[in-house]
Amino acid sequence: MNSDRFDQPIDRHTTSSQKWEKYRDTDILPMWVADTDFMAPAAVIEALQTRVDHGIFGYTNTPAELNQLIIERMQAQYHWTIQADWLVWLPGLVCGLNLACRSVGVSQDEVATAKPVYPPFMSAPRLSDRRLISIPMVEHEQRWVIDFEALEQAITNTTSLLLFCNPHNPGGTVYTRAELEKLSDICLKHDLAVCSDEIHCDLILEPGRQHIPLASLNTDIAAKSITLMAPSKTFNIAGLGCSFAIIPDAALRKQFQQVRKGIVPDVNLLGYTATLAAYKEGEDWHQQQLDYLKGNRDYLVKEINQIPGLKLNQVEATYLAWIDVSAAKLENPAHFFEQAGVGMSPGRDFGDDRFMRLNFGCTRSMVVEAVDRIRRAMLSHLPGG
Repeated sequence: MNSDRFDQPIDRHTTSSQKWEKYRDTDILPMWVADTDFMAPAAVIEALQTRVDHGIFGYTNTPAELNQLIIERMQAQYHWTIQADWLVWLPGLVCGLNLACRSVGVSQDEVATAKPVYPPFMSAPRLSDRRLISIPMVEHEQRWVIDFEALEQAITNTTSLLLFCNPHNPGGTVYTRAELEKLSDICLKHDLAVCSDEIHCDLILEPGRQHIPLASLNTDIAAKSITLMAPSKTFNIAGLGCSFAIIPDAALRKQFQQVRKGIVPDVNLLGYTATLAAYKEGEDWHQQQLDYLKGNRDYLVKEINQIPGLKLNQVEATYLAWIDVSAAKLENPAHFFEQAGVGMSPGRDFGDDRFMRLNFGCTRSMVVEAVDRIRRAMLSHLPGG
């Protein structure tokens, strides 16, 4: 693998990057928000340059070629046959979570989700005049999965929607077919609609694991599903704001489109341009990135688990390590590690303050430096340090 393109540090300080601006003028490594420090595929950059050179940036429809690419991609990767009219393009995935909450059920209905989870899963129900039901994740064979028994016990006659994340953020669990079938059975039994956030589906790191869209299992669960995907994490183009929902059921799709009117804008033309180029010509780059991320992941898992007070399960997918710091008994973990020079996402933001989330979508040298800083800080903190 040619790792040069991923090993090369790129200065982002002059780009108003959220990730790097947070710790401007400090010696804290920014390893928090989920974008990478890798330059996007050359095909994406070239397509954007060509489009900009055209010089006219008017209102733009979804390219028919892009819809066809998504159809072919779902068939080739997941043996999932979808139709063009099932696709609803969005300027981001988070708005899709909020639209899903407003598309299903009525005011004060319950929306269930498993915690810890990406923070918008917890805020979207409240912002949509719904009530949140939190279902615990449980550790099983060093994998964090939804507690299916707790989910079924928590469902009431006013629970109308499940917000589901696969691969899970945080933790990186890739749900197996058996686990997805169990979830599907519960949802169908209780007439629950499902909004499945699958934005990390192209970032499977663990050999033998395969992403399976929940809605691809059978036509019954497909009719209850809103599947959210995007190229943003895969190709590091989150700032261009292009995502899509796959909604097979016509009535659910109509309601989803209705609640977005006047609130959620269309995708901008450069988002479409980048997405088309990424899916059409970015696969070689994508595979090289996966190899590089696997190396970062393997290094982190080995080294973090040798540091007293810390624990890291294998990260099956994503570039986000979910580090258990509970044994370290830190009063304020986020502040402690910032003082050590590593800026991570606090576990409390995801619903579990026993953890910290570290973004390893960066150069290997930065990962190594972060581990060195974490190790020194932990050894100084522990008794006898």
